[in-house]
Amino acid sequence: MRRLIIALLMMLPLAAFGKPAYKITLDIDGNRDSMMLLCFYYANTERIADTAFNDGKGHFVFEGDRELLPGLYFFTNNKNRYVEFVIYHEKPNFRFYTDERSWTMNMRVKGSKQNEVFFNYKRATETIYREIEESKSIPDSAARAERIDQLQLKIDTISMDVIKRHPEAMISKMMYAIKDIDVPAEKADGTKMTPRERYDYVMDHYFDHMPLDDDFLVRTPKPVFYQRVMDYVEKFMRAWPPEMICPRLDTLIDRSEPSVEVNKWLIYKMTDYFLQSNIMVYDEVYVHLVMRYFATGKASEWFDPSAIDENVERATKWERLLVGREAPELILFDTNHLAYSLHRMRGEYTLLVFWSPTCGHCRDIIPALYQVFNEYQDSLDLTAFAILSEPDEGTIKKWKKFLAEHGMTSRRWINLNGAEANVDWREVYDIQSTPQIYLIENKKHTFVAKKLNAQLFRDICKGLVKQSQQ
Repeated sequence: MRRLIIALLMMLPLAAFGKPAYKITLDIDGNRDSMMLLCFYYANTERIADTAFNDGKGHFVFEGDRELLPGLYFFTNNKNRYVEFVIYHEKPNFRFYTDERSWTMNMRVKGSKQNEVFFNYKRATETIYREIEESKSIPDSAARAERIDQLQLKIDTISMDVIKRHPEAMISKMMYAIKDIDVPAEKADGTKMTPRERYDYVMDHYFDHMPLDDDFLVRTPKPVFYQRVMDYVEKFMRAWPPEMICPRLDTLIDRSEPSVEVNKWLIYKMTDYFLQSNIMVYDEVYVHLVMRYFATGKASEWFDPSAIDENVERATKWERLLVGREAPELILFDTNHLAYSLHRMRGEYTLLVFWSPTCGHCRDIIPALYQVFNEYQDSLDLTAFAILSEPDEGTIKKWKKFLAEHGMTSRRWINLNGAEANVDWREVYDIQSTPQIYLIENKKHTFVAKKLNAQLFRDICKGLVKQSQQ
């Protein structure tokens, strides 16, 4: 069954006073559903725009004062039956007529040239898609593959014919958007392209077929827009450094500027994606996006001012905490009330840890982290600057008990009470949750790594040891 997110798009402009922005009627001969939903695709979700009730004769009327923005919509009874249609460059004052035998194959349209093209295409391909499904049961794998290829070629031929004859139709633009990039076998000078050159060509031309400047694009099924964007980020740019990712994202977002809908979705999604990332260096991408699009006011017309302020404030803090930046100085007291300075720690590296025994994740991670620390403290000349993040009286007792129970008594592992410090470390280090774990190189006090857990810390230690032996 289709899963529907029951939500309306925010910030849709109101229609002119006294006139409905849309009126769409649907007649299904023989239909007995009490209610029909008018829905639309949005990135990777499906949302409800309106509902209508059966007048007892299979007649449904959808009417409202809010604009229905361009995109692929569908009627559904929410019982696995649905039929799609488009809203694109036409006032949505449509009439649809069909019957219970097949909502799609028997559909007739009044008042929409776009939907005439759309349903002509759907009728031409629906039977072939059914044949493809039936062909999947052919026992012989070679015969099955050959038959499916033949049928797919028929669909491709029909699709290209529609694109050629109706280039301005939304269905044509949708199909063209998912067309694979044709990578040439040779360069301009006639030499064969290397695998790396082919990869670079795909990256440079990945969005050539996609109308990023057209509002309808964000209101299409997941494979058309959302998945292709996410594949670009998660697969093609996987493990890229920030200095390579940021220009690519800027180009993508800036190309979409003529479309308010696509542009605002890309800014929101890319910013949120890198905000949520567990890859330590991707904080830099998040900071870059916030400073380029939120701090400059480019997103001020679309996003809530408080959300903009929150992101800018967070990015400003994170900018000081990026890998390679100098760690802000901290001075705190240990269990014997002796003062320690982060910038005066001895050794080659310092493990900076914010944690509390009242934190469930901390109780699991910190003992394992301490074990790795002990394994590498000599070979890497490690020290630890471990701060109790909840220094109230009750937690201090639990803290000391936890340290004793887990034998966290190494002279290199300094346990510090967060109650007194030279700065508000929660604010300076943006401690919203625990544990927060950094690795710092002591000579220049710069961050080497962040967002660590025990396993990642072990991997980094192994890498540093190997590097020191080369």
